[in-house]
Amino acid sequence: MGSPLRLRGVYVPLITPFAADGTVALDAIERLANEFLDAGCAGLVPLGTTGESTALDAAEKQSIIELCSRICRERGAHLVVGGGTNNTEATASGVEALAEVEGVSAAMCVVPYYVRPSQAGIVAHFIEIARRSPVPVVIYNIPSRTGRLLEAPGVLELARTDNIAGVKQATPLDPDTMAMLAGAPDDFFVLSGEDPYLFAHLLFGASGTICASAHVCTDRFVALVECGLAGKVEEGRVHHEALAPIAEAGFAEPNPAVFKGALHAQGRIPTPDLRLPMTPASQPAVQRLLAAIDAAAR
Repeated sequence: MGSPLRLRGVYVPLITPFAADGTVALDAIERLANEFLDAGCAGLVPLGTTGESTALDAAEKQSIIELCSRICRERGAHLVVGGGTNNTEATASGVEALAEVEGVSAAMCVVPYYVRPSQAGIVAHFIEIARRSPVPVVIYNIPSRTGRLLEAPGVLELARTDNIAGVKQATPLDPDTMAMLAGAPDDFFVLSGEDPYLFAHLLFGASGTICASAHVCTDRFVALVECGLAGKVEEGRVHHEALAPIAEAGFAEPNPAVFKGALHAQGRIPTPDLRLPMTPASQPAVQRLLAAIDAAAR
């Protein structure tokens, strides 16, 4: 049952930076990836929501996966590749293709959106993907985007299914999430995906996070997670209170616009651009995030 993959610590869901001509800036991805791993992150998660995966073509996705695969193999880090649609066959086929890429640790697959399946349908969707996947599967539970929450009983059923390693739980610390955390077996790893609740998730049993906010102040997010895992509540609370304004400011406009704006202002990516229908963040939003970063760095 479960999976031998152990997911612990901070994983960054990589943005996809674009050059001035609109192409994917692979050199910027490489710089960012190494910065994050230098800061103590456990791995990288390209092609998720933050990576604007729905706006990338197949060749662009492949180039990003290959680049991140090389970096993670060189650095001994986990590579969790984002993906998945509301089509079980398409998701399973896409995951099967990861067998051709060396060094992929897991595939993160989103709860099916738009079609609004039943709880039993969502569970069956993931069982089929796990059966066909050459790598362990991480469930991506993000009801604010999909319109469907995979509730705790379904998550716990999947937690006892072969080749399912864990879940990215992008929810508050609500009763359903608390029940899931309480019932999760030791070989099933819950990664917080709701940045404002990161520290609380850790104290209730999460093993780490896939955290868009960790694009900035990465080392301090790593320190926060280590405090949570070690039960250092007071020290962790100091980090949480310093970092909470980053999550608030970073998500004030649709993700990843504000984080891209801040990274561009820091000189870390060539443009703040996104692909339609996403648009760049407003300058006031970017300035609020930069101020929060400066305050957290003191």
